[in-house]
Amino acid sequence: MNKWQTKQQLTDLLCSLVEYPSITGTKAEIAIFEYLYYILEDHDYYKNNPSHLTLHPLDDGRQLLTALVKSGNAKETIVLLSHADIVSVQDYGSWENLAFYPKELTQEFRKDLDELPEDAADDLETGDWLFGRGTMDMKAGLVVHLSLLEKAMNGEFEGNLLLLAVPDEEVNSKGMLTALPVLEKMKQEEDLEYKTTINGEPMFSKYPGDPSYYLYTGSIGKVLPGFLCYGKETHAGEPFGGLNANLMISYLAKELELNETFIEEVNGERTPPPISLMQRDLKEEYSVQTPQAAVTMYNVLYMKQTISELNDKMLQAAERAKKNIISHYAKQASYYLQSTQTSSFDPSIHIFTYDQLYNEAVQRHGKSEVERRQNLLIKQRDKGDRDFSTLLVQQLASLCKDITPMIVLFYSPPFYPAVSSSEDPLIQRAAKQAIAFAEKEFDVVVSEQEYFPGLSDLSFIGPASRQSPLEELLRQMPIQGKGFNLPANVMESLTMPIINIGPLGKDAHQWTERLQLPYSFEQLPKIVTETIHYFFRS
Repeated sequence: MNKWQTKQQLTDLLCSLVEYPSITGTKAEIAIFEYLYYILEDHDYYKNNPSHLTLHPLDDGRQLLTALVKSGNAKETIVLLSHADIVSVQDYGSWENLAFYPKELTQEFRKDLDELPEDAADDLETGDWLFGRGTMDMKAGLVVHLSLLEKAMNGEFEGNLLLLAVPDEEVNSKGMLTALPVLEKMKQEEDLEYKTTINGEPMFSKYPGDPSYYLYTGSIGKVLPGFLCYGKETHAGEPFGGLNANLMISYLAKELELNETFIEEVNGERTPPPISLMQRDLKEEYSVQTPQAAVTMYNVLYMKQTISELNDKMLQAAERAKKNIISHYAKQASYYLQSTQTSSFDPSIHIFTYDQLYNEAVQRHGKSEVERRQNLLIKQRDKGDRDFSTLLVQQLASLCKDITPMIVLFYSPPFYPAVSSSEDPLIQRAAKQAIAFAEKEFDVVVSEQEYFPGLSDLSFIGPASRQSPLEELLRQMPIQGKGFNLPANVMESLTMPIINIGPLGKDAHQWTERLQLPYSFEQLPKIVTETIHYFFRS
């Protein structure tokens, strides 16, 4: 008996998953994987093959799930990749308590149409859309994959399907990084040949009101560069006796925020410019002493640029900021200081990368002393990855106070490599098959895009868009090897062609997040089913 094939069955399954408030890092993120295990183990296939359904622990107590369905002695295997974590719901305001109850939330919105944005209200009135956190990103994709797994249990496919559901996609992708060795081990133990990975992330609009449908043959890359500005503290009554770190960081923001030189265009697809995700000084208490240090981190997306090229752009921005800081300081000092007065402080600024600063600290204090101090921080760590990265840099800067003020470039997790299968012959043929099937069967025109723009775990399993040694990034990542490890060797050894064919929704990570049901749960499952058949025939 089929449980997950009709539109109504899939909608009900989606609602049952959304009711788990699986915000990244919460207990519900663990619970939803136990629920997935529970609903799968009830199928006859897993009663007869219990070893094919497994919960795998992460080192922090969370878990990921693999569900393999084998077709006889077949080796060819398609991986269905999904994530079950979501972002938080504070943005829902007075509707926050309904964010995890899609049917009730959608019904409640009908009573308050005037409070919805016009586009959302128009969608709501069609009766085709379901609102709620995770409906679009990406529990609908997981639901479609579960329906495909059920088809595999019924013997529909000529090869094997392997569902891989992971946590932590919305933050650090620790679930996917943990899954890589799991996939490698399963490949050996089950004698599998991985043919491709199909992801179910939703399609993203290119602009507000974009009516187009998309599939993707790659995924955009992301780095999270940080800048530590270490100034020279002074009393607020003697403002020219030092250099305020907040002034330094404000000029960096002017050089980096929305900077057009970082926009990359590939075959008509463009990356958004950098935008700050965090900016603050590191002073912990109030006083009239100026902040000594401040930090900022930027979301930087890329497609075919190398880490080295991105690094150069970051340092060039820092150089421009340096000149403007010094110019501003001198200009304002000229207004304040009398003709016979001078300042003993020289606002010259050094610019370092993290590894350059580390070497400066070692030169002054010795490697063993620097490592001792870092190990002490590791032992006492009570901060997240980004704050801990900042702390490691701040400590090195304090060891080199004789060369402050300084601006230090470093990188923090998460890192998403840019990946693409746009030139893979099999993926190209499969994409054309999916597009042709959608138009013939449903009169839906789907366009191929090379890069999924919303970031995805495909970054860790797909082929790199351009070869760029990870060592160039890891040298500038303070936290690497200190509670965080980017497994470059595994990422390089386990790669396969990738494609993303996902549901139709709008407003991911917004309180108006919603899923269009007819395409997502009537047409999409058939499109992906046809694509899987094509892969196994090829």
